[in-house]
Amino acid sequence: MRKNGFTEGQIVALLTEGETGVPAAEVIRKHGISRNTYFNWKSRYGGATISEPRRLRELEAENAKLKRMYADLALENAAIKDVLSRKS
Repeated sequence: MRKNGFTEGQIVALLTEGETGVPAAEVIRKHGISRNTYFNWKSRYGGATISEPRRLRELEAENAKLKRMYADLALENAAIKDVLSRKS
């Protein structure tokens, strides 16, 4: 998947420019992005401040870490139950 050349802060600034009354077509043309990209960003980052995307990324990373921890513990639990059921 191709990564864009815009940071999250730049994306939020670009969307803020669009929210201040500048027509979307002008923002799109000025920054050289497609219409679909603009509206995808708007749905994802709309109404966000510059620090919020960074916090969102941190929360997503923490969530992924917790999911991996849960999967490991569930696997260990299943293995322990299997061993205990064989002993009986």
